[in-house]
Amino acid sequence: MALEKTLVLLKPCTIQRAIAGEIISIFEKKGLKICGMKMMQLTDEILSEHYAHLAEKPFFQRVKNSMMTAPVVALCLEGVDAIAAVRALAGPTNGRNAAPGTIRGSYCMSFQENIVHASDSPETAAAELKRFFKPEEIFDWNQCTFNYLYANDEF
Repeated sequence: MALEKTLVLLKPCTIQRAIAGEIISIFEKKGLKICGMKMMQLTDEILSEHYAHLAEKPFFQRVKNSMMTAPVVALCLEGVDAIAAVRALAGPTNGRNAAPGTIRGSYCMSFQENIVHASDSPETAAAELKRFFKPEEIFDWNQCTFNYLYANDEF
């Protein structure tokens, strides 16, 4: 198993509801390391690139409009199997179908206003991190609790 980096976006609904700290805390308590974090206002241009796979869907513009209503917080998180761990914490896209205890199961009732975006594969994570962070905005640092998060044969 290897350490992975992944992207999480705390969506505008999270910022508007003033629960960004709670959501970040969930990732930190799990043991994921924050390697990058910034607040930014997304533009139509970056959203058209980010959601290009949805361009032909009837809800494409609604998604982009929603993501521009307030700033987002972009996070680069690192851990063993971080992509799968983040997605498990987030729960299914539709908050109404998400299990209690997941982020979406605990904090939302919507398919669109669903608290976080999380990368779905190593390839997607690499592309998304490059889209939202400059190389100098992602930090490699030694977390003092690292040896207490994993057994020595897990990384």
